[in-house]
Amino acid sequence: MTACLNCRTMTHIRHEPVAPTCTQRLASGGTIDAHRHDDHQIVYAGRGVLVVTTGAGSWVAPGNRAIWVPAGTVHAHQAHGELDLHLVGLPATDNPLGLDTPTVLAVSPLLRELIIAYTHAPDDDSPERARLRAVLLDQLRASPQQPLHLPTPASPPLRALYEILRADPADKRTLAELGRQVGASDRTLSRLFRSELGMTFPQWRTQLRLQHALVLLAEKESVTAVAHRCGWSSASAFIDVFRRTFGHTPGSHPAD
Repeated sequence: MTACLNCRTMTHIRHEPVAPTCTQRLASGGTIDAHRHDDHQIVYAGRGVLVVTTGAGSWVAPGNRAIWVPAGTVHAHQAHGELDLHLVGLPATDNPLGLDTPTVLAVSPLLRELIIAYTHAPDDDSPERARLRAVLLDQLRASPQQPLHLPTPASPPLRALYEILRADPADKRTLAELGRQVGASDRTLSRLFRSELGMTFPQWRTQLRLQHALVLLAEKESVTAVAHRCGWSSASAFIDVFRRTFGHTPGSHPAD
């Protein structure tokens, strides 16, 4: 498979005016460093798990999810598991979703095949490609949005708490106990979670644990090991949360 030349890993924030439409392969742990486009972009991992990071947080997409990246958003990619990366660029004037923030979208079997076909097809002005693009956009408009965003804290106490739990998602300490380590009361931290991140601490910690779980599953960890490493009391408790969030069990997780 030929790698897309517009998607080379760089060590600084690149400005690529046109968002490419292409397919490339990333090895597990591979990255595409921070860059931005003047176009919108749909990012889809047909295999493996993709993490897209911006200044506002991170979005994780397994094989049944895609990520909408609005025009002008500085973003970086990281692969977990061998990654088949499909990129669809759309002009800034063409926003079928009406979204101006990165968003995770559900990918139906039909939308998956459309994205794969469109990113493999010759980039020309043929009527066939125009029809393929029209159906792809129709399917995008019908795609449900998924709450798989982990916002990045900005205030010092939340940043300190984030670093603690990112290093060990299985840390079971209460907010009050963590607060004593970061130098803030649980009341202050609770208020910051709601005002700064728009969610409660338990909601945010569950998102962090689910994102970590997706990465571990892509790296072929067992369901039981993932449940333990991410802080669930049992594999069955992890499976229940995972099924309610993603619509399938972690054992049937489409990482390949």
